[in-house]
Parts: sequence; C-alpha cells; structure tokens
Amino acid sequence: MADALGRPIRFHVVTIFPAMFVSPFAESIVARAIKNGLVDVKTYDIRDHAHDRHRKVDDYPFGGEPGMLMKPEPLFDTVDSVRASANLDDDTPVILLSPQGRTLTQRVVEKLSAHSDLVLICGRYEGVDERVREHLATDEISIGDYVLSGGELAAMVVIDAVSRLIPGVVGSLESTLDDSFTTGLIQHPQYTRPAEFRGWAVPDVLLSGNHAEIARWRRQESLRRTFLRRPDLLESAQLSAEDLRFIDELRGS
Repeated sequence: MADALGRPIRFHVVTIFPAMFVSPFAESIVARAIKNGLVDVKTYDIRDHAHDRHRKVDDYPFGGEPGMLMKPEPLFDTVDSVRASANLDDDTPVILLSPQGRTLTQRVVEKLSAHSDLVLICGRYEGVDERVREHLATDEISIGDYVLSGGELAAMVVIDAVSRLIPGVVGSLESTLDDSFTTGLIQHPQYTRPAEFRGWAVPDVLLSGNHAEIARWRRQESLRRTFLRRPDLLESAQLSAEDLRFIDELRGS
C-alpha cells in the first residue's frame, strides 16, 4: 500500500488490449484514487514486444489441438521491460489471471495490498505457453469457476478489490472492516432513511440507540445470512461461544 514516502500502489497490466482499461478506471473510486496519487495503473501492450512485423503474439499449440496459445517470447520480453522501466524488486508478484489459478478471496486481496507493485498478466485465446506459468508468473489467480474471453476483466477485479484497502481510497477505511468476507462472514443487512418505506419498516433495534444491542443484532444477522447462503464460510470463521450457540439455534429451527 502507499508507503511512508507517499508512493502509491502500482498495478502493471500486461495485455494485448490496453484500451480496455481506460473507461473502467475513469470513473468512481479507483479514478479518484488515481487522481489523488494513491493508485497508479499502467498498461503495457504485449504486441510491442512481438518478434515479427505482424506483431503476432499467438501460435498453434504443439500436438495439433484446436485454438491458439499466447507465445512465451512476447510475454517474457514485456515483463522484463516492465521490471526494468519501473525498477521493480525481484520479489514483486507477477500474477497470471487464469481460470486455473487459486480463487481470489478477501484474504488473498489483503495479502496483495501489502505490496507496492503488482504485475498482472492478462491471458487470451486458449491460454498461455506453459513456460509462462513455470518460469515467469509467481502466482496464478482466478476470479471464479468460469471462463472469460481474457484476463482483462479479471485484472480489473483485482485492481478494484486491492485498491479499496489502500488508506485514503475509500472515504473511511473503517467502512471496509465489516465488508462481506473481511470478517470471514457475509455482511449483515443494512438500512437507511426513511425508517418506513411502502410499509416495510427498519428493525426497531437499529433505531433504539442501544449500541450493544445493535452490535449483537448485526453479528447474529451476519451469522444467519452466512449460515443460509454460505455455510462453508463458518468452517474457517472465528466464532465465539455465543456465536456457536446462535448457530446451534439456527440448525434446530
């Protein structure tokens, strides 16, 4: 994250479609973070490092399977150029966005936010030459069990999720602390004005001013929602004895 010298976290995106990143980061929170110098997103066109006049970055796979693979030379050369031009440390993560990678979770996002630089490689076509995985990428991340046309949208997800944890990017960093998954649970229901809308009223406890009861209600509703929608999360969540009793009540209801 932005360090004591005020340097922003820098995302170095390796892609054949750099223009895809212009519009998404010209709006909203990330755009404001870029303007304020908290986040920097740079794109690098893989085709600039192609080895032929047609700027070709893909070729047929050995063995005769259908589809095209991204060639290793342009990817390696692009990342080498990024390392040199941005003066990156040897331990800077080089992340390949791929459906074969480990799943992006909030815990992964938190660990990534500790780095000052991240290199994101956006795959395309049928994938990349295996030597990219073995000798260039230091990590491989998937945003879900489905296949996209390329890694660009996945890279945008990583940039947005990590940027939110940089101090100053979100209006109040405290507002991110009870986000879904940050606590290990799904977030509790939330309400705002008016207190009654079309006959649907805000729960009385939230209007009571009793902060202890409000905190207890929020915790129980978070547990309830997680139990009903993502019970798998309860296996790794940090639960108190009171939490466990409440979950037992839910199981018996």
